[in-house]
Amino acid sequence: MTEIHDNQRVAILADAQNLYHSAQSLYSRNIDYSSLLSKGVSDRELVRAIAYVIRADSPEEERFFEALQDIGFETKIKDIKTFGDGSKKADWDVGISLDAVTLANHVDVVVLCTGDGDFSRLCSHLRHEGVRVEVMAFGSSTADELVDAADSFLDLAEREETFLL
Repeated sequence: MTEIHDNQRVAILADAQNLYHSAQSLYSRNIDYSSLLSKGVSDRELVRAIAYVIRADSPEEERFFEALQDIGFETKIKDIKTFGDGSKKADWDVGISLDAVTLANHVDVVVLCTGDGDFSRLCSHLRHEGVRVEVMAFGSSTADELVDAADSFLDLAEREETFLL
């Protein structure tokens, strides 16, 4: 496992949909993205912070997107898709994975802010490439395989006062 040091270049990739649903279902609260970014960087050199969000035509979402940008996140926005049968779908799994692989040549650490087990293979790949992978999410809604695949896991639930609004 790669150690943490001040000169590490860090990318923070936040799966906002996953974090939102976890925080809402577990606590009926929202994520403090400023604290998430600060703790993820941990006095290292931030190269890029990206929040992956879904546009669902909610009245509050534009303010949320602007707040993320004010905090220091670049926002990548995807519109929710509605299918003929009325079902809706939108996720950023492929986009987050592609960005992580692309950034791997420019950073020492990728911090994945998600509990989605689909990213466990991405963690293994990044680690094989020499990139430290840190995961920040709520332990009770995080896939075991993701925790196992990462170099470190920070359970946001252990510091509710820091990471929840």
